[in-house]
Amino acid sequence: MKSGIRTATTAIAIALCSVSAISAEKTVSYDVNGEKVVGTLSLPDGVENPPVILLFHGFTGSRDELEIPAVKEGIFERAARMWADKGIASLRIDFRHSGESGSAYENTTVGGQVADGLAALDYLASSGEVDANRMAIVGWSMGGTVGATVAGRTEHDLDAVALWAPGANFASSIIMLLGPDAVKEGLASEGKPVTFKLPWGADVTLKTGFFDSMFEIDPVAEIAGYDGPLLVAVGTNDTIVFPQPASGQVFLDYHDGEEELLVWPMDHTFNSFTDEKTVDKLINATGEYISARFE
Repeated sequence: MKSGIRTATTAIAIALCSVSAISAEKTVSYDVNGEKVVGTLSLPDGVENPPVILLFHGFTGSRDELEIPAVKEGIFERAARMWADKGIASLRIDFRHSGESGSAYENTTVGGQVADGLAALDYLASSGEVDANRMAIVGWSMGGTVGATVAGRTEHDLDAVALWAPGANFASSIIMLLGPDAVKEGLASEGKPVTFKLPWGADVTLKTGFFDSMFEIDPVAEIAGYDGPLLVAVGTNDTIVFPQPASGQVFLDYHDGEEELLVWPMDHTFNSFTDEKTVDKLINATGEYISARFE
């Protein structure tokens, strides 16, 4: 059911800070193919050997994720704090070529992010900071694509997986974002970086490897390799990954095991540009789902 052996050489750099009920947030790192992956390990106060949630950010994102304007806090940063209040540790990582991890984003690929996620589970299992027998994954958007794939491939037993607005057909989502002509250009770029304009005005530079990798991994097929509890959360107002709820339901259709689909009136960012209410509801619902399944 699960395949592959990954080894990660771990090197830990620690920076302590106080955040609400979190006793410490450690900046940690591990190596994948000679390149560094940087993350933030959040540990709950007064909990020995806590369960842990591994967080995968989305396309062009980074480990704290999108800042919620109303509260000036990143969505994953907020999730880590709220889960720590309930005794759950978390690790949020910058995939290689994102945030503080490695080289320019133009070098990112879906397969590379999957390798980073698999190595993150290896890191957590050997860290001595968390319970290696109580681990879960949360992935958002492209991070959901990666999360489904990691869940299907890892040798570690996961207690739960939660996918937020996951890219079921990732290539289709990128075509919708960039346009078919841009994708054709990227596929034909012969390894050279090409810069594209995103709908919200930002630029992104990508190489051929990224576009090739979109077609090399099918997260719906990959989730069939995972038979543990699965939560999929989607929004009926999502204009990035759609149509919904069909794009979320397909994960359940190919997953054999306990599962739940949450369908709420929210956009791809969980209405975060309006206020924090829907984000908090999703964080709480996800935390409750996962914590109830930690053995």
